[in-house]
Amino acid sequence: MRMKPTLRQLEYLVAIADTGTFSAAAKTTYVSQPSLSAQVKDMEDHLGASLLERGRHGALLTPIGKDVVARARIVLRQVEELKVLAREAEGTFSGRIKLGVLPTVGPYLLPQVTRELHAAYPELRLFVREERTVDLQEHLSDGRFDLILSTAEDHPDTQSINIVRENIYICVAPDDVLASSRDAIPLMALKGREFLTLGYGHKFATVVKDLAAKAGATASGEYEGTSLDALRQMASMGGGIAILPSLYAISEAKRDPQLIVRRIDHKLAQREISLVWRNASPLTKKFTTIGEVMKSVAAHIMN
Repeated sequence: MRMKPTLRQLEYLVAIADTGTFSAAAKTTYVSQPSLSAQVKDMEDHLGASLLERGRHGALLTPIGKDVVARARIVLRQVEELKVLAREAEGTFSGRIKLGVLPTVGPYLLPQVTRELHAAYPELRLFVREERTVDLQEHLSDGRFDLILSTAEDHPDTQSINIVRENIYICVAPDDVLASSRDAIPLMALKGREFLTLGYGHKFATVVKDLAAKAGATASGEYEGTSLDALRQMASMGGGIAILPSLYAISEAKRDPQLIVRRIDHKLAQREISLVWRNASPLTKKFTTIGEVMKSVAAHIMN
């Protein structure tokens, strides 16, 4: 009689799928590589199927391995939710929450959020990973994330709580004509200029292109940054106009008073950032509490 895979074996398989190698998976699951390899092989033997193609450069999932991993993620997610529900029934606010965030938001909001959450709920563990919008959607759906910090309209059939409405700013070089004032600037004053943008897969790149089209400007076809820092540095050297969300622009302007940023005065020059989770999640109450902490922190940063 074939035995069912254990939860630990499922965790090992998912870790291999996420990292691509047995050695990296062993590190992330805090077990020795021989033990992990033996457990995965034992699971394959019990299931009567090969789940992995083992090679010198890593491990690839077989077609059935991909199906098993997809189902394993669901099982592990539901087990984690059961643990959290049990703790909540005891009146504690604890457990492990996996949060995916936009790279244009996370570094400027989460440091203070994690400090406040840890102070208020010391048994709560928040695991954070930055990803592009398209990847956030996929990994929320398949259970790799419990929550994501993103733009809610890009994630249909979900629940969410609004965290902050961001205005959009420009950043220019000190000798740029637009640097003569720190006041809000009309969108049409940017006509004919070149906007710097992030690369493919970042939703913020779409925001930049929409603003460029409305202003009669152009989105750079020669340079696509990998981060907001890269865009800011290019703009500071005269390489174009960096378009930046306000959490970043305000945070950096406080840190560097010489940084020249101006808010764009137009109804299109804003975006809504929300905390988003699956409709079927039983942890709505807990996620709403986390969202309220994020909302408070964001309001403090924006003032």
